[in-house]
Amino acid sequence: MKYAGIGLVVLAAICWGISGGIADVLMNKGWDPIVISFYRGAVGFICFFVWFLLRFRQNRVTSPRLFIWALIAGVGVAGNFTFYFLSIEASSVAVAATLMYTAPVFVLLISFLLRIEHSTWFKWGCIAGVLLGIILLTGAYNTESISVSFWGMAAGLAAGLSYALFIFGFKNASSIGKPPITLTIAFFSFCLLLFLFSDKGEAADVLVSNDIGLFLLLGILGAGLSFTLYVIGIRWTTPSNASMVAMVEPVTASLFGVLVIGDHLTAIQIFGIAVILVTITVLSVKQSE
Repeated sequence: MKYAGIGLVVLAAICWGISGGIADVLMNKGWDPIVISFYRGAVGFICFFVWFLLRFRQNRVTSPRLFIWALIAGVGVAGNFTFYFLSIEASSVAVAATLMYTAPVFVLLISFLLRIEHSTWFKWGCIAGVLLGIILLTGAYNTESISVSFWGMAAGLAAGLSYALFIFGFKNASSIGKPPITLTIAFFSFCLLLFLFSDKGEAADVLVSNDIGLFLLLGILGAGLSFTLYVIGIRWTTPSNASMVAMVEPVTASLFGVLVIGDHLTAIQIFGIAVILVTITVLSVKQSE
């Protein structure tokens, strides 16, 4: 079951990586990132709601704490999807995906502030390593020829911060209720939030456009199928293994961007990506232990 769990997490990460590429294709066709994010979450919500109905007897939980934490998770995933796509629009799939995976550093910093964890030289070293990787990836070491715009970098880091918020919300909600009801509530709040900020006319145009198939594929791969595979797979493997194999997402996103979309990365940027991913993997494994 251990290897089955790892396999499911790998498949989930591949789906997430491909979803970034699909979003980039849709943005190149002129679709707004917020509308794309809304449909990714809306299709995911339908999938999770069906899962919830199929397991209705096992998911009858009325705890107010469950709803509160699930709502927080929904806000986190809404910010994660939206800022991720905005970062892709302003930079590239590879840069956005890598910056998003700085989430464990934000989790660590929040834990320091809330006194959940004690700071150590190792943890601060990991934070310094991630910062070094970001500097190399974005070209911030040379302000005259910076390779990634400030908005692209800020949106990517905001996606990571939002991902950290989702982790906190989902972890606490899952300790009270099962994943189907947690994901259903989270993505319902996601849909309500992004519906308020999305262009209603453009969102309606999606339903009669030739790109509706890509939107459905994005929602199924990027939310419905991937999150289901992940929450099932995480039960059958250790957190440290899951943390390591989840790094398949930025690698998949980078390969999709370079091979399919035609993104270009310099040797220094590739080295920066490697520094970030290796540091985050080591940190995640140590935290799990």
